[in-house]
Amino acid sequence: MKKSARSSVAAAKKKKKKRDQPKKVCRLTIDRVVYIDYKDVNMLKHYVTERGKIIPRRITGATAKHQRMLTRAIKLSRQIALLPYSAA
Repeated sequence: MKKSARSSVAAAKKKKKKRDQPKKVCRLTIDRVVYIDYKDVNMLKHYVTERGKIIPRRITGATAKHQRMLTRAIKLSRQIALLPYSAA
């Protein structure tokens, strides 16, 4: 009987944590971005960490479509040496 009481308390805490964070909004959707240019390094830097990793969707709040476009643009700009692969 104690296990079920503990599990219900733990489940209540998990539900409460999700409500505390506001829903993230995609900046690219607000700005009505249709195409992400790989040459726009200043914009792409907002979606890459200082170590050079692409920031995931759950953190940036980008939509799936925009995240795919961002990933392609970042990888292409890395290939032509506009962005570094890692922090050197």
